[in-house]
Amino acid sequence: MRIRMNNLGAKKVPFLFIISFDKNEGLVEPLSEINDEEIMYNFNGHINYINEPVDIKPNIKFLPEEFHIYKNKFNKVQRYLHRGDSFLVNLTVKTRINMKHSLNEIFHMSHARYKLWFKNRFVLFSPETFCKIQNGIITTYPMKGTIDASEYLAEKKILEDKKETAEHATVVDLLRNDLSMVAGNVRVRKFRYTEKIHTNTRDLIQVSSEICGNLPENYHHNIGDIIFSMLPAGSISGAPKKKTLEIIREVEGYDRGFYTGVFGYFDGNTLDSGVMIRFIEKSGDLYFYKSGGGITYLSKPEEEYNELVNKIYVPVG
Repeated sequence: MRIRMNNLGAKKVPFLFIISFDKNEGLVEPLSEINDEEIMYNFNGHINYINEPVDIKPNIKFLPEEFHIYKNKFNKVQRYLHRGDSFLVNLTVKTRINMKHSLNEIFHMSHARYKLWFKNRFVLFSPETFCKIQNGIITTYPMKGTIDASEYLAEKKILEDKKETAEHATVVDLLRNDLSMVAGNVRVRKFRYTEKIHTNTRDLIQVSSEICGNLPENYHHNIGDIIFSMLPAGSISGAPKKKTLEIIREVEGYDRGFYTGVFGYFDGNTLDSGVMIRFIEKSGDLYFYKSGGGITYLSKPEEEYNELVNKIYVPVG
C-alpha cells in the first residue's frame, strides 16, 4: 500500500486509500476505478455517489458490555499507567447493537465531515481529520475530549478539566513529534478549540487542536511514506506509541480491524483524510458499534464508561 501510494502520488493520479488500524489490510485505488456499488465516500463534500437522503431517523438499541467487565480492562490499563509504561492509552470496546436499518441507509442518513461505506462490511461517519496536505503544508487535527452538550456549562467544564487538558496535551505533543518526522517548522496553530456535533440521541461537544508543518517540494512522491510514518493515529492509540499499542492488544481482547484506521483521498494536488471512528461493523447477521476513549492516571472508570456509551450514535441534522 505504501509503495502504491508513492507511485500514484508521483504521477499525480487521484486515488483513494483505506488502511486498517494494524496497517495489515487496506486498499489503494485510483478514484476512476472506485465502484460506488462497493465503496461510497464523502470527504468534506467530495463524493462518488448520488446523494439519496433517507427521510427517517436512526433507531438503534445498544447493549454495552457490563460496567464490571469494562472496569477490569480499565484497571489493567491503570496498572500500566502507574508503572510508567504509558502516559495515555486509548481503550476501546465492541458493543452489540440492534437496528432495522442497513449500513447503506445509515450511510445516507448520517451527516459527518468524513463518511465511508465499505463493501457492506462497515459504515463510518467520522468528525475527526487525520491530516490534510495543501500547498505544501501538512495539517493534523487531533480530537480528544467529549462531553454531553446539555451538561451545565459543558464547554467551560471540559476546557477546564485537568484530566482532559492533560490527555489532550499528550496527544498534541505526540502528533507534533509525528509531523516532525516528515515536515519542518512544525507548530500548533490552535490549541483546544471546541465543535458541536448533533446526533440521534444528544448533542456533543468535542475538543480538537490544529498542528501543521512544511513538507518538501516533491512531497507527492512520498505520500505513502508520509502517511504510514504517522500511523496509527496518536489520538486513537496513545503515548509512547509502541508500548501503548502492546497494552491495547493485550487489554482490549478483540481485533479492531479497520476501526481507528485512516482513509483519505488525493486529487492530484491536495490530500484529505479522516480517522475511522464512529464505526458500525457487520459480522454475519449481527451489528457492532466500536467506541472508546483515552485513559490517563487521572481517569475515573465511571466517566470513561459513560463517554464510550455516549459515542454510540449516528450524527443527524
